[in-house]
Amino acid sequence: MPISTQSELARHAKASQDIIPIEEIRDGVVVMRDGSLRAVLMASSLNFALKAPDEQDAIIMQYQSFLNSLDFSVQISIQSRKLNIEPYLATLRERKKAETQELLRVQITEYITFIKDFVDTSNIVSKVFYVVVPFSPMAAALKNKQGMLDAIKNIFKKRDINKPLIDTENFAEYRTQLWQRIDTVTAGLIRSGVRAVPLNTEELIELYYGLYNPEGAEHGKAPQISGIIEKQ
Repeated sequence: MPISTQSELARHAKASQDIIPIEEIRDGVVVMRDGSLRAVLMASSLNFALKAPDEQDAIIMQYQSFLNSLDFSVQISIQSRKLNIEPYLATLRERKKAETQELLRVQITEYITFIKDFVDTSNIVSKVFYVVVPFSPMAAALKNKQGMLDAIKNIFKKRDINKPLIDTENFAEYRTQLWQRIDTVTAGLIRSGVRAVPLNTEELIELYYGLYNPEGAEHGKAPQISGIIEKQ
């Protein structure tokens, strides 16, 4: 069997854009290459084990009711990432530079060393919870006869690569329908004791960049939303 050289493998290697199924991200919506849309909600955590038995039963019943009320699928994703304390350490170093008392400067230095060694030896990870809400214009169109004919025409219609996959008018309509689903999911999670908010465009880009570049993400940070992540 012939052995492929590194140069031959490089010629046949696909570009990242060919592998990632995302067409674009705009207005807080992920547009997939098949024309479907995705919205991503960041959800708060819930310390279920510390709840009383009656509270646990109530949460389970509310969550079950929430799932049964949905007429569309959702995806729940948990992202674990090694805790990055560099932004916090950078703040401490700036505080040390501004400190005029030598004793406090020494204490800050010792504290920085303690925190850094503790995190390095303990391998602390942070967990972030996401709920992905989809919307497929194709599936919605197939619910009526005329929409089915239009959908079939669009499949065989040659696309102009210089134009967006979804035009502005249709995108606004699809986004409205997607946001109706988001409202349903958010309300259902709130009844279960979990709060959730949709990520904006910048946060979505950062999230997906971290997913496809995990090594680089270790040196960055996950999208943070004020007030959404708190101890229960």
